[in-house]
Amino acid sequence: MRPVPAGSRRSRAAGSSPGPVSGPLPVPVPGPGRFRGLLPRSPRPARPLLALLLLLAAAASLLFLAWPGGGESGTGGAAPPGPPSERALRTLLSHLDPARLWGSLLRPLLHERVPGGPGSRAARQHVLSHLRSLGAPWHLELDTFSAATPRGQVTFSSVVATAEPRGAKRLVLACHLDTKVLAPPSPGDTPGDTPEVPFVGATDAAVPCALLLEVATALDAHLRDRAGQAPALTLQLLFLDGEEAFGDWSVTDSLYGARHLAAKMAARGHPAGSEVTAMELLVLLDLLGGPAPAIHSHFTRSHRWFLRLAAIEQRLRRLGLGHVAPQAPPMFRLSPAPGPVEDDHVPFLQRDPKFCVPDPKFCVLDTKFCVPDPKFGSHTLNFVSQTLNFVSLTPNFEP
Repeated sequence: MRPVPAGSRRSRAAGSSPGPVSGPLPVPVPGPGRFRGLLPRSPRPARPLLALLLLLAAAASLLFLAWPGGGESGTGGAAPPGPPSERALRTLLSHLDPARLWGSLLRPLLHERVPGGPGSRAARQHVLSHLRSLGAPWHLELDTFSAATPRGQVTFSSVVATAEPRGAKRLVLACHLDTKVLAPPSPGDTPGDTPEVPFVGATDAAVPCALLLEVATALDAHLRDRAGQAPALTLQLLFLDGEEAFGDWSVTDSLYGARHLAAKMAARGHPAGSEVTAMELLVLLDLLGGPAPAIHSHFTRSHRWFLRLAAIEQRLRRLGLGHVAPQAPPMFRLSPAPGPVEDDHVPFLQRDPKFCVPDPKFCVLDTKFCVPDPKFGSHTLNFVSQTLNFVSLTPNFEP
């Protein structure tokens, strides 16, 4: 993404073009050596390490359950339901698994994911395989296309996962799968001036992608129960390819997958007009997993849902469920946003959906290495809680 009106959010030197690769797709395992500094050595995350990320996932799930008309008995014009009981909330949070998030969902994404290359295909296969392994019958679609870039023609492929395509409206959670291209060091470069290890994009954006998979997993039983129905609102996940620029960030060299998919969805018919106008809310996740995230409200139309995210974070803290130190600043900040940002939401925003962008872009700008914060995991807790609350399914969590 790119803050506006400032220049490119980081230097983007072009590298070698990925060529076709035959045979199995290797997925590097992070560890010492060329991936040094990426993750802690322990194979198991300490509970505080995942606190903020778990909080964010819980918030997203509650957002899903709270959306008017999303439940079996709701209607589109109904007022938002009240917050779930503490008992229901604790039951909901029991569906989250920090070890799963850190291990089977995140670690397979911690490698280079340059569009068109083997790492990109391995990451995409990981997303598809996990969603296919769930009980809910996700409708999976690949938006594959070729586009001209500063490095020549490159093939991009985004994953679109929809829980129930017949749903009248959609809550869309989005992230980008790709990593930026860095130039290899030249013989005359001063050590430290250019990257000497692969850019694995841990917070940019492997963590957001793993977060979406955790949301889908935590919601699996509830989405499975609604399979075959035509709910008023359904859940859609976008794993977008080609967010990063290959050279200097520009209108034509960035957001490749989002631009192509938004145009495609805007042209496809839907009872709501098009697949873009069917989006009740699009929540874009990027640059999550670093220390002290600060997420601001960027859009008036989605501000009331931003306030709901802030409220559920406060409630989880009061109940002692966020695993965050009392003195730690909140993730969702009510202060004015530092400014607009160019990111994958822009092509969809131009076609009139409603948006919320939980993206601490002005706090975590350099994600060359993932140095997880001790409060890392409560992002997930909050995000999943909000998603589950989005479509008024809260009663299903009562024992």
